[in-house]
Amino acid sequence: MSVTTRVYYNKLIRDNVPDIIHAKHEKCEVRRITDMQEFQQELFKKIKEEATSLSMTGTKEDFLEEYSDLMVVLETIIQQLDITHEEVMAVRSENLLRKGRYKYQNFLLWSEDIGYKSNETPQGIPL
Repeated sequence: MSVTTRVYYNKLIRDNVPDIIHAKHEKCEVRRITDMQEFQQELFKKIKEEATSLSMTGTKEDFLEEYSDLMVVLETIIQQLDITHEEVMAVRSENLLRKGRYKYQNFLLWSEDIGYKSNETPQGIPL
């Protein structure tokens, strides 16, 4: 008697993943997303997944692999939104001028600027 184990992922996968699974003589079920809104939502979920993987790398090789995975997702979204390379570079340049880089390695401890926008959840209670 053979025991079949299924792992349910329910996530967007790259085009060659089913072939990779089948090459291992394993089975899988794949559903094609036909709704562009759903596809975009799944791409945005994928950004978080890939960025989390990237942040947990421990070697240069792993970093490059995970960086590549994240870039494929971002490039797919850029293509879906019909954004040109020139648009990306223009916004990036403006962003760098406005915010700068990480040259000085500044770490913000606190600020009285309650209008400062951060992607982080502030810790503590504003005084």
